[in-house]
Amino acid sequence: MKFLFTFLFFSFFNATVILAQQLDLNACLQMADTANPTLRNAQLDIEINGKNRSAYLASRLPQITFSGDYKYNAIIPGQVVPAAFFGGTPGTFSTVQFGVPYNLSSTVQLTQILFNPQLEYGLAALRINAEIVTIQEKLATQDIKYQVASTFFNLQAIKKQLNYVDGNIKNMDKLLLNMESMVKQGLVIQTELDKLTISRLTLSNTATSLKATHDQLETLLKIFIGLDMQSKAEFLADETVEQSLLVDNNAISYPEIELLSAQQKMNLEEHKGNNMAYLPSLSFYAAYNYNYNMKPEDDFRKGIEGAFIGLRVDWKLFDGLEKVHKQKANVLNAEKLNNQKDLLSKQLELKAMNAKRQIEVQTNALKLSKEQLKLAQSIYDQTSSKFTLGTIGSNDLITADNGLQQAQTNVVAAYIQLRQAELDYLRSIGNIK
Repeated sequence: MKFLFTFLFFSFFNATVILAQQLDLNACLQMADTANPTLRNAQLDIEINGKNRSAYLASRLPQITFSGDYKYNAIIPGQVVPAAFFGGTPGTFSTVQFGVPYNLSSTVQLTQILFNPQLEYGLAALRINAEIVTIQEKLATQDIKYQVASTFFNLQAIKKQLNYVDGNIKNMDKLLLNMESMVKQGLVIQTELDKLTISRLTLSNTATSLKATHDQLETLLKIFIGLDMQSKAEFLADETVEQSLLVDNNAISYPEIELLSAQQKMNLEEHKGNNMAYLPSLSFYAAYNYNYNMKPEDDFRKGIEGAFIGLRVDWKLFDGLEKVHKQKANVLNAEKLNNQKDLLSKQLELKAMNAKRQIEVQTNALKLSKEQLKLAQSIYDQTSSKFTLGTIGSNDLITADNGLQQAQTNVVAAYIQLRQAELDYLRSIGNIK
């Protein structure tokens, strides 16, 4: 029983692992959300901005510093004082040395910012920067999802093309087998067989090229969704791939416009910050100092305490017109951002309009390509039957086969172009889910 239970457990576990590697489009998009390095970096930018804001807020709290100093006065400094100060001759001066050879001092100081205009500007800038990195993360998400979906659909198109080619190879192999029998019976000359053999080789080369492209796309998709390139994964071609991607056309969002709007807010805050720089900053400070003086020759030792509190004002009265020039540059940058926003709005609207029209064009093209494929398949089947009966030559069969292959290629091309047009439209309105 233990052996049976263990066997069933590992069988279920292995089956689960295999199923976990069968990925559809939604699974790929979800994996990219958490495992794609580009998206992870965008998410880290948001976290970094939050930590920077916390660090900036910490500067508003009281700051406590400690300093210690040991000093040996090889030559004790002196100072000139009037001799009369010590009862000497008026009008004369004497040199008096102050201090002892050894001095140890320590100071603890507390500083509290009461008002700093640049600090307020910095906090506002970090708040707006949080909006900017969030919008950039949204843009990165749309870009990665676009790349994942586009690669996924291209992979599906290659699979469709490979299925068509494999089917054509099987049909050609049957014809070649029949043709070889007819050649042996003397009913058909060798040249007819050689023509079909050339077509068979062309199909083999096409299949080899498609498989190489398939492997490249599969590896690229693994990188996008954070899978190891050597890991085994099967990307499913489910029914949802055949359906339209346009689920909610009303959910329109333009992250690019949002980003420029946030940059305009930052420009406005820079303008305010430059004006605030004209104001003084005010801080409170308090300190305690202890000096210990020693003169070993006289066995003199003395500790002296000191403490003080104060207010400090820092005010730059003239900066060489630096702020004036900064304000002029700020005004020009504001005009530049306004122009960029107007132009970008028109470009995005035009891009969405063109993509929507392209969807209609490619939808009709796909329908037409499918009808053409039905006709080409019918022509090929009829031509193949006639060839088998010996009523037509190999040239007609090869022509019908080429027509069928072209119709198959057109269907695949129309399919991928329709999916690409839908992705372009969703990307233009910021709505790739």
